[in-house]
Amino acid sequence: MLDWITNTIAAFGYLGIALLMMLENILPPIPSEVIVPLAAFTATQGKLNLLGVIISGTIGSVLGTIPWYFVGSHVGERRLRRWIDRYGKWVALSSKDLDRLQQGFKKYGAAIVLFGRLLPAIRTYVSIPAGLEAMPWFIFLLYSSIGTLAWVSLLAIAGYSLGQNFHLIQSFLSSFTNILFIVFSISLIVWFIKRQKLKKHPKNQE
Repeated sequence: MLDWITNTIAAFGYLGIALLMMLENILPPIPSEVIVPLAAFTATQGKLNLLGVIISGTIGSVLGTIPWYFVGSHVGERRLRRWIDRYGKWVALSSKDLDRLQQGFKKYGAAIVLFGRLLPAIRTYVSIPAGLEAMPWFIFLLYSSIGTLAWVSLLAIAGYSLGQNFHLIQSFLSSFTNILFIVFSISLIVWFIKRQKLKKHPKNQE
């Protein structure tokens, strides 16, 4: 995969970066942690511009969020769950993942679209609950763009700074995003437990 990503960037430049980042949001196995640092490393050789890498990476990634938003808003939850039960394994998505995403959206609202772009596993599919819950189109694009710009900029600057040692970035960012994911998961579990307790003991709310 590394050679394919490298060859795509070398052959198509900014368009290749945008296409790869768009696919990264549609097909999770393609990692942005590799795409952007590699593109930024190319910029250190004078073949690309760092700002161009950030802009093209952000545009491609935001475009990749749109299909899953429309899946959530137009397919409907019941049909979507049937599809996930049948084919979800091919895109690393399960009904439990959808449950967690919906719970996260109900707790954090639009903020999960913003900060979810920084979290592994959530980054790709956070668009689905936004569509299911009819999040306004403009707000969805705005929050997605801000979160994506922050993530792509972090990757690009790190890749540009470390140059040929870009493989160190992947190791560092994997640990960093995993920590964020753990914190998010714990917070979500605590919220869910509290919610269940309130359902069992509604008098406590008075």
